[in-house]
Order: sequence, then C-alpha cells, then structure tokens
Amino acid sequence: MPTQELSGVAVSPGQASGPVVRVAEPAGEPASGPPPDDPQAEATRIAPAAQAVVGRLEALAEAATGDAATILTTTAAMAGDPALVSRAEQLVSTDRMPAARAVYEAANGFVQQLAAAGGYMAERVRDVEDVRDRLVAELLGTAPPGVPLLERPSVLVGRDLAPADTAGLDPALVLALVTEEGGPTSHTAILARSLGIPAVVAVRGLLALEAEALAVDGDLGSVALADPEAAPVAAKAAAVAEWNGTGATADGRKVKVLGNVGSPADAEAAARAGAEGVGLFRTEFCYLDAPAEPPVQRQREAYTAVLTPFHGKPVIVRTLDAGADKPLAFLSQEDEPNPALGVRGLRIAFDLPEVLDRQLEAIAAAAADSGAEVSVMAPMVATATEAAWFVERARAAGIARAGVMIEVPAAALSAREILEVSDFVSIGTNDLAQYTFAADRQLGAVAPLNDPWQPGLLRLLAMVGEAARATGKPAGVCGEAAADPLLARVLAGFGLTSLSMNAAAVRAVGASLAGVTFDECAAAAGAAVAAPDVSSARAAASAAVSG
Repeated sequence: MPTQELSGVAVSPGQASGPVVRVAEPAGEPASGPPPDDPQAEATRIAPAAQAVVGRLEALAEAATGDAATILTTTAAMAGDPALVSRAEQLVSTDRMPAARAVYEAANGFVQQLAAAGGYMAERVRDVEDVRDRLVAELLGTAPPGVPLLERPSVLVGRDLAPADTAGLDPALVLALVTEEGGPTSHTAILARSLGIPAVVAVRGLLALEAEALAVDGDLGSVALADPEAAPVAAKAAAVAEWNGTGATADGRKVKVLGNVGSPADAEAAARAGAEGVGLFRTEFCYLDAPAEPPVQRQREAYTAVLTPFHGKPVIVRTLDAGADKPLAFLSQEDEPNPALGVRGLRIAFDLPEVLDRQLEAIAAAAADSGAEVSVMAPMVATATEAAWFVERARAAGIARAGVMIEVPAAALSAREILEVSDFVSIGTNDLAQYTFAADRQLGAVAPLNDPWQPGLLRLLAMVGEAARATGKPAGVCGEAAADPLLARVLAGFGLTSLSMNAAAVRAVGASLAGVTFDECAAAAGAAVAAPDVSSARAAASAAVSG
C-alpha cells in the first residue's frame, strides 16, 4: 500500500484512523434559464421551499444541545430570512429567473456583502452559502449537500463542512474530520474541538487523494493512507479535569476565563458553560440586517438581552466592527480598492462620530438595565492617538472603563503607549495573524500561516504581555487562540490576564490552567517563542509543562 502523506493545519487534537466517507458537495450553480412561463407561480415556490429547509434544520436543532443547537437554530433562521426570500421572489418576477437561480443570485448578493465587511461578518459567509445550497437543492428536488447517513465509524472528508453539518455530527460515528479548505477559526475547527474529534483542515490535494481509509493526526496536522482492512481506531477522549469555575493557575495566579458572544443565545451558552464573564461581545448582530442605523432604544434592548445573563459580572463590549463596502447602507462609504486595509472598525467613527456616540449611549443604558459590569473596546486601532480619542468619547458617554483591540502589528508594537492612554487591551489573534502574515483567514490555501502557534505571532503576543506588566494594566486574548488548552498556558505565561473563547472551550481551558503553576506556564511560553516553526512551538510548549 502506498505511504502517501499530506499535511494541513491541526485544529483539534488526537489520532484516529478508519474508512473514508466523503461529504456530498453542492450541486453547483443552477441554470439561468429557460425563463418560467408563469413568473408569479414560479415565485410562489420559494417561500414553501424555505420553510421546508427551516423545518428540517429546526428538527435537527431540537435533537441537539449546546453550541450545536445554537448553530442549527441560527442556520434555520437564515434559511427563513424574509429578506432573502423576498429578494429571490423579486428576481423571479422582474428578471424572469427560475426559482433556483433566483435564490442562488439573491444569496450571493448577501455573501458578497458579508465578505466585503470582513472580520466576524465575513465568517458568516459559509453559513449563507450553506443555506443557499440547501434551498437550491429543495427547489431542484435533489439531495441536499452535506454529511450522508453514517452506518459505521468513519473519517469524514470534504472540501469544507458547513456549520449545520458540523453541528449535527455524532461523535460516536465520526472518527476524525479532514477538509481541503477551512482554517483555525472555521466552524469545522470550533465544533471538532468541542466534540473532541481529531481534525485537520487546509489539507491541499485532499480531494484528489484516492483513499479508502485514512489515518489522521490532529496534533501534528498530518493525514496518511491507512489499511482499509484494518479495524477503525477511535481517538481516546482526553479527560478534562474538574474545574472550580475560577480562572487561575495551580498556584493561584489569576487568569480570567471568559466567553466570546455575538447574540443572546451565545451569551446564555457561555453562562451555562461557566464563563466568568464576557471578553468579547460582538455588536454587529444589531446592525447586520438593518436598512438604517438602529435607533438608540432598539440597540439598548438588543444589548440588554445579551448582557443580562452576566448580571454582576464583567462584560467587554466591542463597538461596531464593520469593513468598507459593507452591507450597512447608512454608513454611506465609498468603494475602496482594498477594503481589508481601508476604512473599517474605529476608522469609520472618525468620519461618523455620531454613530459611535449613539452606540455608546445605548451600551451605557444597557449596562444600567442589565447590571453587568460593562467595559467597551474599539476595533482596528493602530496608534495610541486613536486609542486616546476613543477612550475620551467612551468617558463622555458615561462608560468608566475603555480599552482597545490589538489586531494589527502596529498596535502590538505600540502596546505600551496604547496602554498608557487606555484601561486595557484585548488581542484579536484571528485578525492579528492575518495582518501579520498577509494571509486572508478565510482562504484555505494560506491557512497554515494563520495557525496561532506561528512563532512570529507568538512573539507579538509576548510583546503585549510585556507592555501589560510594565504599565500594570490588563491585557487579554479574545481570538480563537484562547480556546486551545495548551496554548492557553503559553498565553498565561506571557503575562496575559484573561482569555476569552467560544462556550465549548471554557471548561477545558479553565481546567488546563488549573493543572499547572505560573512558572510552568512561563517556561512553556519561553520555549514556544524560541521555536523555529509551528510544530516545534507546540511540541516545546507541551514538553515544558509535562517534563
């Protein structure tokens, strides 16, 4: 048997091997013709098709729990979105498109808007594409894309997995996940970690590999041909130590373990998981589908719903993080040749300070309504001058504690100066990685550069930790890097004082920190930053805390 081996990005630890089951791909782009004989009748097919898809997703959600249920419920809501249905119906009526083509075009309009927005909103692109493909399949009467019914434990292989696919997986039947696309922050990565399934993403050449069985190493990021006659080998679930709910190392060094949230459902999931508070509350959900800027009162109500589960606990609210050429029409921005490097995040507020001021007013009111201990932070800050400008406006709005995100290398390099004018900083490792390595985090071909174990990224994080110690102010991490239990120890060793992550990772990270002393964390941090590459950094950190 050939010994061909491929490599990718390790996103969920463990080793497993077994027979391959391929994920069904979407049928592709539907035909644009012939035009329907009766456009009105053709348009009326769309809403029932959407409801059929919604019903199936909601049924899956009812059988799921935790993050899986939340993702399925969210996907169902997207499938039934009146704006999507209405736009598709309009395309049938005005452009005489077949219903399937109209849905495809309407959904792609939303996809383009989200992709242009960047950041968290760009991460929703895969969700909309999944909904699009399910609706198209329903209208064409074909089988929907996704994971087929599994009859035995198998290794799932595909181009990528949609959120609804990963949410509906049965860990008893899925030995491992391997995808050709995706990255460290993809749904595949997040859900695989929460389910304890080994996973490797961004494996170039995977789909061309003729394999009946695969051996997957979720620690090293390797995928190799396996003997199809051999018995499947499931990963041994790592035992998660009991966690008392207080983020700290074994010798009492405090490191807050917080949740990342972007909706009321996220907040409830984080609270159930035992998060000590929220390190990143993304407020974009309040703006995304709004044809105009939401009034202060509407924002206040929306924010209160997210803050309420954390009454008496710390919550850091990030102000509007939108990119150029985005779906927020009220911002009236001009097209830009390179939106990722244009007017996004706090830069929008320099031209439209009144939008920021109204949001800050709503946040302050929601804090009073909910009883949460609210701080605010600004996204996409590059200089201390920008940080000071934001902090002053937050203070004027009655918010006592204000900080900024460290997402671009310039901010990491100027962390000490930024901390001197703000109350805290929080590192967004997802964006910091893509700007440091000039590698789009949505693009599978460059996913290895966005691995949070990259020594170049770790050295920037260490610099921020040094600045925090020098100024005596807190610095946290709210990117996906914080969800890795081993990397969490390294981050604590840098002197970072809080880690914020998806709800599924909270207990594992809390237990990981509790299992080592701060000196062990510092040793792991030193070993990781001295390493020449990703695999060496991970191995060195592991050896430092287990030797």
